[in-house]
Amino acid sequence: MMIQMLMDLIITETFSLVLAAISLILLYRRYSGTSTTKNSPPSPPKLPIIGNLHQLKGPYIHRSLQALSQRHSAPDLMLLHFGSFPVIVVSSAEAATQVFKTHDLTFSSRPKLTAYGKLLYNYKDVASAPYGEYWRQVKSICVLNLLSSKRVRSYRGVREEETKIMINNIEQYSFSSSGRAVDLSKMFARLTIDILTTVALGRKYSSKDDVDGKMFEELLKEFMGYLACPIIGDVIPWIGWFSHFSGLHAKIDKVAKRLDEFLDRAVQEHVDRRSKSTTASIDHGGHVNHTGDDRTDEDQKDFVDVLLEIQEGNLAAGFPFDIVTIKALILDMFAGGTDTTYTVLEWAMTELLRHPKVMRRLQNEVRGIVGNRDLTEDDLIGMDYLRAVIKETLRLHPPFSVIFRLSTEDVTIKGYNIKANTRVILNMWQIGRDPMSYNKVEEFEPERFLNSPMEYKGNDFQFIPFGVGRRGCPGTHFAISATEIVLASLVHKFDWALPNGAKPIDIDMTESTGATTHRKHPLKAIASPYFSCG
Repeated sequence: MMIQMLMDLIITETFSLVLAAISLILLYRRYSGTSTTKNSPPSPPKLPIIGNLHQLKGPYIHRSLQALSQRHSAPDLMLLHFGSFPVIVVSSAEAATQVFKTHDLTFSSRPKLTAYGKLLYNYKDVASAPYGEYWRQVKSICVLNLLSSKRVRSYRGVREEETKIMINNIEQYSFSSSGRAVDLSKMFARLTIDILTTVALGRKYSSKDDVDGKMFEELLKEFMGYLACPIIGDVIPWIGWFSHFSGLHAKIDKVAKRLDEFLDRAVQEHVDRRSKSTTASIDHGGHVNHTGDDRTDEDQKDFVDVLLEIQEGNLAAGFPFDIVTIKALILDMFAGGTDTTYTVLEWAMTELLRHPKVMRRLQNEVRGIVGNRDLTEDDLIGMDYLRAVIKETLRLHPPFSVIFRLSTEDVTIKGYNIKANTRVILNMWQIGRDPMSYNKVEEFEPERFLNSPMEYKGNDFQFIPFGVGRRGCPGTHFAISATEIVLASLVHKFDWALPNGAKPIDIDMTESTGATTHRKHPLKAIASPYFSCG
């Protein structure tokens, strides 16, 4: 009883102090006035303490920012305040070109967010590291050694093998449960994790008896959830204590600790195996024997193998490349690689089910090229409509609807003055719907990308689903390679229908909240084998 009374007293006193502080600031601003930067972008009125946070209506920041920019006649740039921090929202291809091409160096850093620091080894990964020499070095290691075109091609056998396993599972389910819908969302999540664990850690963790695998999958879900979790101290630092008081920090710390322990075991397995090997290229034990053409021992190395070689050979001269950095980079691969591929596949199949004519055209293309044999990545070369479908999916449903940057110096954009240390939000979801770039922006029309020069690299600012500039996603080729073979295989082997006689217009398009924009509800459909998968 006494403890409860004490807690009630603490809470009462705390809120009294907050209200008093707000009152004092309101009085101060009323009588002293505040200075504003000249030539600032259009900005809606803000409140003391919270700035414009109260104007972010609903659970989807990309939609809320679009509504705000339209309401306040700010189609290109808009100035907001999230608590005490100024934030520039970039909402058009034209503005994105000036910000991330003309002034890319100025906007190549990221704000330090609490969850990223806790979960990603104090910003030792590529995604969250501040711009500077360390970031340049680790990105170079990823681009040249983990995610190069040659390395991605070397994992062709993994993609083909895991895709075939998924297709066989769907066929077996359709035979044993005729008329029952397949949970495609669950299938895609399993597939992407199996591909990533194989190429990153050397083996799958999806066995029913694999306790580590089940734990890791759950941890990965919590990890992605906390990455997107808003923490009040990141926008209003002087009340950052609230997240400690609520237990949020402790929960994040617990997930970070358990992930660290899992990665420690995975890395140690590789260290032990390497120490027993007569050469660094010999593959042992848990490694999957990949299939495909032109395979070499070099191709069999997983990400941990490659990173340990870099560490042991002092190939990362000039900065400390230790086990912590290795674990941070591996975690980065899972953060950026699993949800990205899973999300694109989920939305692509959703749109195909909503648009039967597009589905039939894609099936005709794939089946015309492959016939009644197993599809391989060689077949993908001639599938132009497949690539158009994926691009149109990414236009409407970019995996990361918004990305965050930080300005490092004063700069002028479109005549507006942007101060150093201003946070920047690039609304990629809105840019994909910019009427200045596309006709019928809400319609799913893959034909718009046929014979189009636009690619995924971020050079075409009206189409930037994987980001732009120096901080653009280095894993784009990895994600697209998996997406293409999986989507082509699904429409090649099966005809698809909606369960319970539902019509395409009935499909629920509600989005989830989180770091990546999934469907809120699982995608389920009935598969009817067209070609035998045996």
